Formats: sequence, structure tokens, C-alpha cells
Amino acid sequence: MEDLISEIFFENFDCEGVILAEETYKDLEMVNTTEGTLRIFLRNDESFEDMQYDVENVLDLYREEFRSRGLTPFELGSWEFKLEEKQTEDWSQKWKEKWDVTHVTDKIAVVPDWIEYKPKENEVVIKLEPGCAFGTGTHQTTQLCMKALEKYMKKGDKVADIGMGSGILSILAKKLGASYVYGCDTDETVIEVAKENAVKNGEKCEFELGSADKIKDKFDFVVANILHFVLAEIMGDLKNIMKDGAYLSLSGILDEKKQIVLDAIKRENLTIIEEIHQDQWTSFVVQK
Repeated sequence: MEDLISEIFFENFDCEGVILAEETYKDLEMVNTTEGTLRIFLRNDESFEDMQYDVENVLDLYREEFRSRGLTPFELGSWEFKLEEKQTEDWSQKWKEKWDVTHVTDKIAVVPDWIEYKPKENEVVIKLEPGCAFGTGTHQTTQLCMKALEKYMKKGDKVADIGMGSGILSILAKKLGASYVYGCDTDETVIEVAKENAVKNGEKCEFELGSADKIKDKFDFVVANILHFVLAEIMGDLKNIMKDGAYLSLSGILDEKKQIVLDAIKRENLTIIEEIHQDQWTSFVVQK
């Protein structure tokens, strides 16, 4: 749940950065890792007690929301936290030290904006400043959608990216030859980040605040990297924006929750073309 909890803090607090894991190596072997424990850096202008109360309140609200949507306590994991006061450093720069190039496939590489990288022949490179938006290319759910785009999207396709976050999938679609790309997200804080990332990559995409149920246009390829219960809820809306014969890439699905999405796919009479797995995540490519 690291990405989800990180997003909660970026949305609700003045969050300067998140460390997902710190690793210690000896003789090229990892001897220690803090994986499973987040370190989150918050700027604070109120009392320590008030911040403690605010963090506890926000986490309780979101946890209850996710439980009501069907996630079990086991899936959510422990959200216990400890608050400490630290001397201010530039945490927003510090986390960049361990960031590297991500090779999603032999043809696609995601490169942090501050790293110099010489692409291989015919390699598609996406330069990215992650900022506060979900979608850095390192997460399995994002990579599953990127692989689906590479395999099934045709040059000249019109593409919709629902819940576009950083805009990484939209940018990839343009780089792979899409004629037009539209992305929407219900989080207004990511819109400008996505626009800046598109400009940085020299690609023109249309991004706006919104959701699939408000879209009137129809597309050749739709991508939706969202949590499983949201996918199930909006499957009809996703189908409505697909042309006949269009492809839909669905990701953000934990293996043990894939039946919920499968039921929604069946409900909307969509045809499964491929089921893809990466670690504990499942992705579907379906066709209308």
C-alpha cells in the first residue's frame, strides 16, 4: 500500500518527500532493508500534538474508507505510525540520490529528469520529474500498462488515460505514435504535474480534471491504472468511451482481488485478450 499511503500524505499535508525503503549493502549483498516501513517528511507549522492528532485522524478516515470498499485488514497492512521532529533538510532533493533509470522493456526506459542518459537504438525514453503525482514507471501496475500499450496500441490510435497521475502512460502513448491522447484525473494537484511532464518530453497531450463518466468522445485504446474496486465501479463508463474493437488496459489489481474485476468485465460483455502478471499484481487487456 506504499503508493496509496504516500498519495494520502501528498494530498492532505505539506509533504516534502517519501522514502519507501532504505537498503544497506556489504560486499555487494543487501544485509538490511526498511521495506514495508514508510518514512514521510511533513512540513509543520502547528504544535506536535496537533500534528499527531491530524495524522491519526486522516489515516483513520482513509483506512475506514478502504475497508468499506472491500479491502481486508490483512491487505491494508499496519498503518501504525510514530511521529518525530527533525531538523529541516532538503528532503525533496535527498530522495533523488538513489533514483535510477527504469528499463520497463527492451524498448522503453523511464529516466529521472536529473539523470543524463544516452538511449539505445530505437529506445523510447520518457523523462520524468515525479513530483507529487502517482506514476513514476517503477511500480508494477504502471509497467503492466506500459507493456500493454507497447503490444496492442497501433500508430494513429486515439488514446484515453483514465486516472493519469503523472501522465507517464499518456506520454508513452504519444511516443508510440498515438494521434491524440486525452488524460483525466479526479486529483486536481496532478494536472499541472502531468502537463509539465508532457512538455518536458516534447509531447502534446490534453489533461484535465475529470472522470470517465463525463467523457463524450470515443477512443481506440483506453488505459486505466486504478484500484480494483474503482475499476469495477466504472467499467461501464470505460466501455462507453471505447470504439467497437477498441482495447482497454486495466491495471492496479492485486492478484487476490482480480475476481472483482473479472466479474465487472463479464458484466459489461468485454472480451479478455490477455491476462498479465507481475509480482503480486494482475493486469487485463480486454476488447469491446
